[in-house]
Amino acid sequence: MTTFLPDLDPRDLEVELARYRADYAALKARQLALDITRGKPAPEQLDLSSSMLALPGDGDYVIDGIDCRNYGHLAGLPSLRELFGEVLNIAPANLLAGGTSSLETMYDVLSFAWIHGTGATGPAWSSDPVKFLCPVPGYDRHFAITESFGIELIPVALLSDGPDTTTIRELVAADPQIKGIWCVPTYSNPSGVTYSEQVTRDLMSMETATPDFRIFWDNAYAIHPLTGDAPPGLDVLTIADQEGHPDRPYVFASTSKMTFAGGGVSFFAGSPENVAWYLGHLSRKRIGQDKVNQLRHVRFFVDAAGVRAHMRKHQQILSPKFDLATSTLQRELGNSGIASWTQPSGGYFVNLEVLPGTAKHVVALAQAAGITLTPAGSAFPSGDDPRDSHIRLAPTLPPEHEVRLAVEGLCTCIRLAAAEYVRRNRHAPSQETA
Repeated sequence: MTTFLPDLDPRDLEVELARYRADYAALKARQLALDITRGKPAPEQLDLSSSMLALPGDGDYVIDGIDCRNYGHLAGLPSLRELFGEVLNIAPANLLAGGTSSLETMYDVLSFAWIHGTGATGPAWSSDPVKFLCPVPGYDRHFAITESFGIELIPVALLSDGPDTTTIRELVAADPQIKGIWCVPTYSNPSGVTYSEQVTRDLMSMETATPDFRIFWDNAYAIHPLTGDAPPGLDVLTIADQEGHPDRPYVFASTSKMTFAGGGVSFFAGSPENVAWYLGHLSRKRIGQDKVNQLRHVRFFVDAAGVRAHMRKHQQILSPKFDLATSTLQRELGNSGIASWTQPSGGYFVNLEVLPGTAKHVVALAQAAGITLTPAGSAFPSGDDPRDSHIRLAPTLPPEHEVRLAVEGLCTCIRLAAAEYVRRNRHAPSQETA
């Protein structure tokens, strides 16, 4: 257990700093090559779906009266929409099955709004400056999509039950340039927060200065629990309708972390008007979906119970890694006063907070020691964490022994960075360490 550094007298702090520097030198001497950057499935998780590669098998490519090898049926296979409609708590008529990437679907939706507008409620978004709200910490790829359009991103705090709706309500009521918000409602990336029904209703009911305000509702981790069962999915489309704004949410999901990250199925859902709007624009760029791949998924999962049983197998692989990561943090840094972290019940990340002003230094120290982390600040728009305290950990891909080595090494870096920070803030600038 680490000494509580902020309380040490100067002499004892120097002793600890010398010890941490020696520990770090020993860490570098090990010449590690470890990577806990992105939330990728482990090979063992991908192996769970290997039998899908033999499907559909026996030459039977017909389902729902559709020959899956041919053009057409842009909305996707009815059987797959029904299956995942139950999983996601969305009526199949409002759910479309698409290609392999939900990020691509998000980009398409934003592109359609940018070029054409969202339908009858307003002009093309490109006709005026656009701003987006971003609950933080959040998903860097969401930020990258909007930033690529030149959209201004406005951070808002993510609380324990969802984004700060008091602040959001004030912002959207006052500024018609705010056209949307990114949301990851279940096991948020990277905090693991799951939105409450009240927060969801607040988001769907609030009055906005622009009539075409949209919520990009990315349910990427809807059924990815690390302990127990996933919470029942909120019927967000019905909630939006009940609150008087049925067209507000665009819903996204995929099987990328269920089957194959490069060969899953994405989903888009919305009100009947939003579904018609999306299909109308999509039909200009695509004749039909990869229905053979969709057929594989139907025959592999069979039904919603099959999906949940499959995800329990993922849980058995991932839970020990997350337990190892958090127990190592507790053993190495518990009660130190220099770090805190989440104990996620689902999703793909551990949210780590270090002393303000040290996250970038921690990541640089780790990189020099052969431990690759996601860049500090990546969970904030433009990579700008104003506190310089946030680090995202992804223990999913490496084997357990590498997770342990990486987190132990990271703790060595956190201790050194913290001791240098405390010392630096007790001394005049001329006495700072390098």
